[in-house]
Order: sequence, then C-alpha cells, then structure tokens
Amino acid sequence: MSIIYNESKKTYTLLTAETAYQMKVSEYGYLLHLYYGRRVEDEDLSYLIQLQDRGFSPCPNELGNDRTFSLDFLPQEFSTDGNCDYRTGSIEVENGDGSRIFVGKVLKHKIYDGKYQIHGMPSLHAGENDTVQTLEIWLQDEVSRVTAVLCYSVFEEKNIITRTVRVENSGDHPVKLKGIMSVTLDFMDSGYDFIHFDGRHMMERELTRQPVAYGIQSIGSIRGSSSHQHNPFAILCESGAGEDWGGCYGFSLVYSGNFICSVEKDQFDQTRLNMGIHPKHFSFLLKPGDVFEAPEAVMAYSDRGLTHLSHLYHDAYRENLCRSPWASRIRPVVINSWEAAYFDFDDEKLLNIAREAADMGVDLFVLDDGWFGKRDDDCSSLGDWQEDTQKLKHGLKGLSDEIHRMGLQFGLWIEPEMVSEDSDLYRSHPDWCLHVPKRPVSRGRYQLVLDLSRKDVCDHIIQSINNILDNVQIEYIKWDMNRNITETWSAASEKERQGEIYHRYILGLYYIMDHTILTHPDILFCGCSGGGGRYDPAMLYYQPQIWCSDDTDAVCRLKIQYGTSFAYPISTLESHVSVCPNHQTMRTVPLATRGVVAMDGIFGFELDSTKLSKEEKDACRIQSETYKKYYPIIADGDYYRLTDPFQFTEYTAWQHVTKDRTESLFSLVLTEKEPNDAQRYIRLKGLDPKAWYEIGGLPGRFSGSLLMNAGLPVPGSLGQYSSVQYHIQMISGGKR
Repeated sequence: MSIIYNESKKTYTLLTAETAYQMKVSEYGYLLHLYYGRRVEDEDLSYLIQLQDRGFSPCPNELGNDRTFSLDFLPQEFSTDGNCDYRTGSIEVENGDGSRIFVGKVLKHKIYDGKYQIHGMPSLHAGENDTVQTLEIWLQDEVSRVTAVLCYSVFEEKNIITRTVRVENSGDHPVKLKGIMSVTLDFMDSGYDFIHFDGRHMMERELTRQPVAYGIQSIGSIRGSSSHQHNPFAILCESGAGEDWGGCYGFSLVYSGNFICSVEKDQFDQTRLNMGIHPKHFSFLLKPGDVFEAPEAVMAYSDRGLTHLSHLYHDAYRENLCRSPWASRIRPVVINSWEAAYFDFDDEKLLNIAREAADMGVDLFVLDDGWFGKRDDDCSSLGDWQEDTQKLKHGLKGLSDEIHRMGLQFGLWIEPEMVSEDSDLYRSHPDWCLHVPKRPVSRGRYQLVLDLSRKDVCDHIIQSINNILDNVQIEYIKWDMNRNITETWSAASEKERQGEIYHRYILGLYYIMDHTILTHPDILFCGCSGGGGRYDPAMLYYQPQIWCSDDTDAVCRLKIQYGTSFAYPISTLESHVSVCPNHQTMRTVPLATRGVVAMDGIFGFELDSTKLSKEEKDACRIQSETYKKYYPIIADGDYYRLTDPFQFTEYTAWQHVTKDRTESLFSLVLTEKEPNDAQRYIRLKGLDPKAWYEIGGLPGRFSGSLLMNAGLPVPGSLGQYSSVQYHIQMISGGKR
C-alpha cells in the first residue's frame, strides 16, 4: 500500500518506491507535518517534534495552562490563520462577520485507489502501469464550518506526490476566500538553497540560486499568466547539492495564471514553503454549499541531486500529464513563416518557401501571424478569424491544399484570447474585452484581452476556432498570447465577484481548450506566449510542445533551454534553426551549431528557405535527417546537463541517453575562445559503466566507466560558437 493510516498513532504515511511523507493528528486535532524525504518505513516520527515553552508564542485556547504547544513554531500540514501562527499561511478566509480566521482541525479522512479529480483544471492522470492511491483529509473550522479538504495522490513508481485543496463552505453564511495555497511544506530545520527560474521576454527561465535567509523570499506572477518573469516551478535543496548529489525537493504548480511561491525562514531556524494562486487581486465568494478547488501541485524528492529530480518530473510529465495523442507520437519537422516573412507575404511567397523547405527534410509548413482580416501589421484584425483574400487569393483551404500537394502538412497561427480595437468583433462587442468603465484601457502589442470569464465570449471563440479546424485541412496549430492582463474587470460579473476574474479567466481558457484542442486529437497544438511566457504544466496538459522563446539566437538558447530542462521534458521544448545575423541579437553563429542547439528540443526551422544557398539547404536537410534518426534518444531518453552555462562560460554541453543506456547523443557548443587556451575534458553521464561503446567520428572503443570518469577531451580546434555532436552506441554484446 502507498498510503498507511495508523489509528493508534494517528499518523498518515505516504510511500513511494524511494520516498516517505508523514503527517500526524495531534491530541488537539491539528494536523502536523513530520517528514518528507528518503524512504523510511511506517514508523511514528513524532519524536522529531520537541515541545517547549516558547515564551512569546501564543497557544490555542484549549491547551489551558500548557505553554509548550504553539502553532507559532510547530510544523503544520495546512497552517491555521488568524490565531497562533504568524508565518505565511495556507489559507485566508474572510468570514461573514468580517473576521479573518480559519482554525482547521481534522474531521475525517478517506483513502482510495486511483487519482483524485479536479474539475475544470488540468491535472496529472494515472497511467495504465501506475500504482496510484489517494488520501483526502477534511480539516474544518468549528465556528464557520468552512472545510479544507487536503487531497494527496501518491504515484508509487513515479516517486511523485500530487496535491490539491478543496475548500467547502459547509456553514450557513457566505464567506470570501482571500488566499489558498495548493501546497504548504514545513521543514524543522534550515540550511536550504532556493532555486527558481526568472527572466524576461526573450530570455526566460534563467536559473537563480540563493540561500534561504531569515524572512520571506518569493517569486510569482500577477500578470494574468504564469509569465516570462517567473516560472511556477521551484526547488529547495541542501546547500551543497549539485547535479548528482544532495537532497532536492521540487514543487511544480499545474496552473497558467497568477501564482506565488514563497520560502520563509523563521525565528527558530525552520523553513516553510508555500505555493499556490497569488493572493493579490484574488477574492472568491463562497455561498453556503459552494466549493472552490485549488490548482494541482506536483512534489518530488531526490536524494541523488538535481539531475534525478529532473528525471522524475520529465517522466511524470511525459507519461501522466499531456492528454494529446501527440505526447507519444513522433513530431514533424516544421518551418514557420514568421521570421521568413512577418506580415509581408502572399500565396506565391508562402508556396515558394514551402517548396524549398520540402527539399530540406521539412514535414510541415506553418503560416504564422498576418493571414486574417486586414492584418498588415499588429494594429488590427485580432478576433476576425477570416482569411485575407488579398494575400491568400484562394483562401486558407486553397493554400492548405497546395501545401499538401507538395507532400507537406499545413499549420496555422492563432491568438484567440485577444482582440484588436480595429476589428469587426470589437466594434460589435466592445464589452467583451477586460476593461474598467470610465477608465482608459492599457494596450499591449496594440491589442486588448477578451473576457474569458464570460461563457458567451468563450463559446464565440470555440465556434471561431472550430470553424477553421473543421473546414481546412490543418495538422498543426500555434496558439499564441502576446500580452498580459490589465484592467481586470468584467462587465458580466457583479461587484462582489470582481476579485474572481483572474482565476475565472484561466478557467475560461481551459474550457476553450477542452472544446477545441481535446476535440481535435489529431491536430498537434504548440503553445506560445511571446515565446515562453506561458510555459507551465497546465499548458502541457493540452499542448505537448511549447515555443520555448522568441529569442532564436543559438547562444542565448543555451541558457534558456538549460533552465527549461529542470522541470520540463525535452519533448515539450520547440526549438528552431533561424537565419544569421540573428533577428534578435544580430549575432552570427555557424549553421551547424544552430542545428545542434535546435536538436536539444523539438527541431524545426524559422527562416526564409528561398534565401539559402544550395550548400545551406543541403546542410539543413542533413540536420533534419539527423534529428529524425536520433528522435527517440532526444524525445524519450534521459537528459543530462553536463555544464552550467551561468557558472561556466567556456562551453555548454549536454547529453541525451536512452532508458536502456544503449545509445546517447552528446552535444557541445564552444561559447568562449581564447588563444593558446588550456585543454579541457568533459565527463559523460548515464552510461553503463560495464559496457563498451563506439563514438561516431572517433576511432576505437570506450568503456562507459572510462567516459564517465576520465571523460572526453574538448577538441582544441573548435572556434568560438562552433560545436560537436557525437552519437554514442553500445557495442553489441559489449559488456566487459
């Protein structure tokens, strides 16, 4: 069994193959957290809590004269609010009398096989070969009768635990939920580092690592999406932990909207982590009988460093998150028209690009922005999803048919969440955008945001998208979102519910995707938000791959893709070869290196194929062939970060290894070059130490032990921005 309840000791123990997690109901009914880490058996770990008089720390009323039990220092599974715990809380409830207090005590629990369900939001599912059990614990405030149901699903073989909280108003009066965390985790010690992934548009998910200091450190987004600036994934690790050693805890939120992750070191050198919906601008009215469900959080623990932690998330997200059949299918090599043409194109130009691309090993042509309304720039036409017949004389269907006659598939760009003021949709329904009456609207990329908290708006978007998908042969959709949310007010909601709009927008988005993406399972959907501005697990539930960044510069991508790899599988990361000088940085990088970097993800092209020389097109064709040949290694294998581009700037190296360790693809890019520099060596990872391997392009054979301990020399002949890529294969019967 994965979940064990010990009636006599009042403990709940959650066991995976390698980890254990334990809680205990105190004698006063509070749910205390005891342990999360390397697996220990079902033992009572309550001895870890040492009660003592903390002087200035208040104690619950029911303790009488006992001053040793204070929620100000005890490790809680779901912290109370408004009575004795001054640390960052799990929940904030505004009661009918205006008080803000929630004191949750254990009411009951339930254990059952299978995974809990969340309504209207993405979450992980149990696979055919997964052993999954669920624990639900009811915590109720005795006065308000507001109940928080803590839900835990244990994926035994995957070594992950998913969590959510269901808040039920079981009382007689309305309350307002002002804050709710999907996960709270207390540690009775300190000495941790906080790893998170910050950035900006065109430079997303840069790794930041800092010691957890006294006070509160937090990351998050209040932009209406998970954002370019911070990713809803964080790690707490031992201060000395590295890629291959040390204890590491991962926390990932399956949500695409406003979020927060905070870490607090308290007065007693204890550590608390919270992750959930950002409380700023959040208020949710719960009338008697109403229920609110928090987004899912995914926890994992590795006692073998950061690489193993990444593998846990990669396996879970590949196999238990995405609902598209494309999650396990071989993805096509695409060429996208954006950097090739921007808004300036017609049928002939597009067909010429596609025709040349077909000789480069491309499988699918994607028509990006500019095909609809009167979209000659980014100032108009969003919302008017009818083709511009001045550009596409035979319409979308005619273009698609011609592309298919070339032997290619056809893809299309859409941005259905947005509207231009210069559009028929806005002129007909100006109240359909988020806005505050009598206040001027803010614009991003000259556009406004549709009010997805409204069902009529969502249904219109669904009809518009399905009208395209059902009448044109389309195999790929790039779904974009090119601005963040401001003036968050809905004309369709009453005053007391305006604090719900940010969250209801996200629920509306998921509703739209449920009725478009999931109803067209054979179409490959790629997520995008100005690149990687909405790269989160919830989007991967619908879209098996995401455009990693609008920065296509191969050298910049080394850091972006490095940071992305900590939580997200390589099979989710779309990466393209672009033209040089690069359109974002004006840097020139060899075509071979651009190909090597793009193969560290779902490979494709972002350029005008008609402007390439014959030699360049031949090189691109070979890159496509190489990628397709090694696709199973790249998309399904284990990923190893061999260098940290933020700490070591001479070169960046990485490795893909098949699960059975018989094949590997090693890649290295030289990022700095000095004359007469030192000889460098790089140790490989993930191989079988007792097996013999051959390396394509190098003479002889090598043992796995040799490659992982002595390593390979970095070729001294490499120039700046040049690269190497080696295919490594176990020799048949090659065990030593």
